[in-house]
Amino acid sequence: MANEEDDPVIQEIDVYLAKSLAEKLYLFQYPVRPVSMTYDDIPHLSARIKPKQQKVELEMAIDTLNPNYCRSKGEQIALNVDGACADETSTYSSKLMDKQTFCSSQTTSNTSRYAAALYRQGELHLTPLHGILQLRPSFSYLDKADAKHREREAANEAGDSSQDEAEEDVKQITVRFSRPESEQARQRRVQSYEFLQKKHAEEPWVHLHYYGLRDSRSEHERQYLLCQGSSGVENTELVKSPSEYLMMLMPPSQEEEKDKPVAPSNVLSMAQLRTLPLADQIKILMKNVKVMPFANLMSLLGPSIDSVAVLRGIQKVAMLVQGNWVVKSDILYPKDSSSPHSGVPAEVLCRGRDFVMWKFTQSRWVVRKEVAAVTKLCAEDVKDFLEHMAVVRINKGWEFMLPYDGEFIKKHPDVVQRQHMLWTGIQAKLEKVYNLVKETMPKKPDGQSGPVGLVSGDQRVQVAKRQAQQNHALLERELQRRKEQLRASSAPPGVPPGVLPGVRVKEEPMSEEGEEEEERGAEEDERPAHTSPGGGLHSRLANGLPAGRAAGGDSFNGHPPSGSAGTPVARELRAFVEATFQRQFVLTLSELKRLFNLHLASLPPGHMLFSGISDRMLQDTVLAAGCKQILVPFPPQTAASPDEQKVFALWESGDMSDQVIVSRNNMFLLLKHRQVLLEIFSKNYRVRRNMIQSRLTQECGEDLSKQEVDKVLKDCCVSYGGMWYLKGTVQS
Repeated sequence: MANEEDDPVIQEIDVYLAKSLAEKLYLFQYPVRPVSMTYDDIPHLSARIKPKQQKVELEMAIDTLNPNYCRSKGEQIALNVDGACADETSTYSSKLMDKQTFCSSQTTSNTSRYAAALYRQGELHLTPLHGILQLRPSFSYLDKADAKHREREAANEAGDSSQDEAEEDVKQITVRFSRPESEQARQRRVQSYEFLQKKHAEEPWVHLHYYGLRDSRSEHERQYLLCQGSSGVENTELVKSPSEYLMMLMPPSQEEEKDKPVAPSNVLSMAQLRTLPLADQIKILMKNVKVMPFANLMSLLGPSIDSVAVLRGIQKVAMLVQGNWVVKSDILYPKDSSSPHSGVPAEVLCRGRDFVMWKFTQSRWVVRKEVAAVTKLCAEDVKDFLEHMAVVRINKGWEFMLPYDGEFIKKHPDVVQRQHMLWTGIQAKLEKVYNLVKETMPKKPDGQSGPVGLVSGDQRVQVAKRQAQQNHALLERELQRRKEQLRASSAPPGVPPGVLPGVRVKEEPMSEEGEEEEERGAEEDERPAHTSPGGGLHSRLANGLPAGRAAGGDSFNGHPPSGSAGTPVARELRAFVEATFQRQFVLTLSELKRLFNLHLASLPPGHMLFSGISDRMLQDTVLAAGCKQILVPFPPQTAASPDEQKVFALWESGDMSDQVIVSRNNMFLLLKHRQVLLEIFSKNYRVRRNMIQSRLTQECGEDLSKQEVDKVLKDCCVSYGGMWYLKGTVQS
């Protein structure tokens, strides 16, 4: 109050808004000039403008008579730019740098807060500015000098070469035909930097006339800076209430308006959100928040919502990472969308973001450069991925933004197991697309235990193998001990050795043929199963089981004993294997495990197949379902993993469509053709089509039509580079 009393109002000034030049008035900011002169004193030789870009070029004369002007330097610059011969196209016709070009650039895109003021006769007249341009010296003449220098060097080299060579060499010309441009490619091209630069360069220049400060035309135009209406009609915009006037003086900044909250309040209020179906509520929340613990999600949805229903819904729109839920990539990048930075389609973006999410399932830290090197995406796209789920740490990389939620992992093991199966399938896809090297997680020192759920699949496999080997050794020793006890024990009269007491065995007289048959059977039992004699097509392929297991009574000819096949888990697994091989006749073990993991992910929590299916049990079921292992001779330098080198094919029956469409005789022929083809690939990694057709004709005793050969090849093989491979074995 004291300051206001010391500073009284001594005059009130009327403010007028002049709008005659509102859309035409520009403010030019020139470089710093000497105090003794103004730019109006310097002759303006020419001026031109590009209205759409608001780009201006002014050509101004240089005072060559000034004592500060270096004449020798000016002559040298003119000589470098125009050369020794001056013509109409010369930049400096006087052979002296006597002019300079100034080029404009925009200082700000928002000029609504700026105006030009003119004070006259106690009145202040304001005219809004349409643009503010800064003028800077242009050095394009240096580019012209460099171009002239390169032309002279090229001419000198051409003259020297013409003296050395009598005639020019014939050069090969490559002719290319452009393909029709797709709509997506056209959009990417239109949004590219080169296209925008080209469009800017194509805008024609509009030449202007420059009038000095004291020119009569300038004085006439300056009158438009005054408000023309004396009745105040043009000043209706200044007649505002105090609150409206303050809002005009201090409008909200655009930066504050652009800041959107993390919660979905910018889409719907919480009251409106809860009127939607539960699935839509979960999708909207995850799409806006992107990363959320399950406890926070339940608190947002309300206490009356069933957690089981939320678990079922969250798995459709998010993936589990370190016990927290991260929204799926296809939710953020729909099918027909593209990157706002690079124009990359949504499919590539989803694959790159899935790679980042998968990296966070392996570690809490991710390095952006490593992600960019693998995904081949631009830095802006990779940064967007990381900002969705991580925070940057100086000199460390990007850390997952939420702490590990061990409570959720312990409380919902079924969900964790199902998500692990999904991540296994995604990992296999990423390894194939990005050609990743399968790395095992480093073993932790003794006494350090990681959080539950972060153990890699390879570690689990190694632990299971060690336990299986230990159990196998114990069982072998126990079995051997029991056999020795049975042999050593004396059998009662009439009971053969090795038969437990209390078991009655019916004895009948045996003929000579029966004795011979029993001897042959004993010899067969002592011989390993995979070396049993017998020609024909069936005996030439390995049955996929080691000799020790076949001879030990564990299985016979690749089929597990009937006792294990009767369990519910075995029946479920057998049904999956049979259904899978009815659709795809040839599968590698790696592909079969991937399909099995996807099948597990589609099952409800608590299903019996979640009890644990080992690779050995899966292979035994495949062999019991009428399949055989094909020992494909992979090349020594193959990059295929051991699981990719185990190839299984349907052997004993075809698909149901064959049985319905063709007769029983033709069905037998189809099976025989398929078996002949599989025998070919048991000796060759890749085969030409003519060899396959000739071998089929030789084995079947008749010429096969092209349709029959195509049917067999389509069922079991793929073509690559003019050669045929079994499905899943080609290494591109």
